[in-house]
Amino acid sequence: MADEVVLLDFWPSPFGMRIRIALAEKGIKYEYKEENLRNKSPLLLQTNPVHKKIPVLIHNGKPICESLIAVQYIDEIWNDRSALLPSDPYRRAQARFWADYVDKKIYEAGKKVWTAKGEEQEAGKKELIDAIKVFEEELGDKPYFGGEKLGYVDIALVPFYTWFKGYETIGNFNIESECPKFIAWAKRCLQKESVSKSLFDQEKVLEFMVDIRKRLGIE
Repeated sequence: MADEVVLLDFWPSPFGMRIRIALAEKGIKYEYKEENLRNKSPLLLQTNPVHKKIPVLIHNGKPICESLIAVQYIDEIWNDRSALLPSDPYRRAQARFWADYVDKKIYEAGKKVWTAKGEEQEAGKKELIDAIKVFEEELGDKPYFGGEKLGYVDIALVPFYTWFKGYETIGNFNIESECPKFIAWAKRCLQKESVSKSLFDQEKVLEFMVDIRKRLGIE
């Protein structure tokens, strides 16, 4: 029986982009279903009744929630091609640590930059640059966090690059001048079709962020 794979997602979500990249790396065909987060579908509420959030990966009728868990699932199910996580248990643990660091540091700091003003926004900018510098140190001289090829940490992190123009425009700062190695890594990732076809244009994401700020009354 052919695998039935469905992704419930919302186009600018960096979390959904992770799953899109992982599926593309594995060469898995899937049905994409765009969600309206202000009017969530019965399928989303049924498949993620706890958090009621996207993305949700549905494999042969079984839902997998939370993007990093879904990427690990994809790697384990389709384990005959393009391994995303290292086979060594220690290196796997380290990869999971850094992916978790993305959510705790990059996501949270970025959120402050584009949803806040004044001192809170300034604090977010500093936290974001500091976190990116930590990643630059971890990257070292490797082309990817996974070593010679794109891996789990790269997939966890690179979707946030689509939000960088928004962070910079709204926060009025420049990330590349502070973290050139990180931006070079992101551009290297984008040379891969699995990444470039899974990420949305930075300008489009910026428009989305500006619209949300207006709706929230921040502008």
